[in-house]
This record gives sequence, structure tokens and C-alpha cells, in this order.
Amino acid sequence: MKLHATTIVGLVYKGQAAMAGDGQVTFDDQILKTKAVKIRKMHNGKILAGFAGAAADALALYELFEKKIEEYAGNLPKASVELAKEWRTDKTLQKLEAVIAVADKQHIFLISGNGDVVEPDDGIVAIGSGGGYALAAARALITANPKLTADKIAQTSLEIAAEICVFTNKNISMESIK
Repeated sequence: MKLHATTIVGLVYKGQAAMAGDGQVTFDDQILKTKAVKIRKMHNGKILAGFAGAAADALALYELFEKKIEEYAGNLPKASVELAKEWRTDKTLQKLEAVIAVADKQHIFLISGNGDVVEPDDGIVAIGSGGGYALAAARALITANPKLTADKIAQTSLEIAAEICVFTNKNISMESIK
């Protein structure tokens, strides 16, 4: 039985980065918390990070990622690769069950403990239980109305995911970099 935090969607769009997370934390099939904040700004507000998965594991990854960001002077691609390398090779870190999304105004990455560092072609990352729904919604919103801001796309796509996924709620926290 594990404590899990669910859906995050983030995007880099028109020189902006935005990330939204729902507030739900579950323990197996029970909702324990409805207003969790899963997004944070790092590196003097220039980098966004969000997590899905086991909450304590994700918090440990946040701390490690912050160290990597400082070590590599805010170079998001380098810090992301170095985090993934350490996560994959360190015997203690290998046991962590979470996925994180990180973004600045130029890049967005999904980072996993399998050594994955993925920068999607369309600049959208969605993770967690409702991730697939949020990703589809974000892509549709951009196509339907390219005048929307990154903030509005992230917010609306997570609201749509919450209508479909039982592990995603509408208590949304949002961070952006403009």
C-alpha cells in the first residue's frame, strides 16, 4: 500500500512555461488529501518542477534535483540528465517510485528512475493517473485555440482530466514562468 500523488501537466509554449497539478493524494483506493501542492519553483523562480507518484519519494527527488540545478548553474538539460543518471545507478534511489516533470522557458523534460530524460516534440508533459487525459486535452486546446496562454492551457487541460480520471481532482495549483 502506498501514498500517491497524481496528475501533473506542464508545457513550454510561446516563450512561457506553465505547470499545473491537481490536489489529490491517494492511499490505495482512498483519498487522503484533496489540496496537495505538487508544483514548485526552483532556481530563483526560473525552473518549475512537478511530481506524480509516491509522495515521500518525490520530495526526495525534488531535493536531489535542486542540488543538481545549483551544481549546473541552472542548466536544465544537464541537471536533468545528471539526475537521471544518479537515480538509475544509486541503489537507494532506484527504489523511488515517482516521476518528475521539470521546465524552464526553453525546455521541458520528463525524468524517471529508469534513466529516462524525455523532451517531447510538442513541449507538453503530463504525468500521473490522469496524465494521458491532460496531455490529449492540452494538445487539443493548442490546436483549437492557438491564442491561449501556457497558463490557460495547463489549467484547462487538468480540469478536463479531472472530469475523466477518478484519481485527479479540480483543486489545481499552478506555477508559471513568463
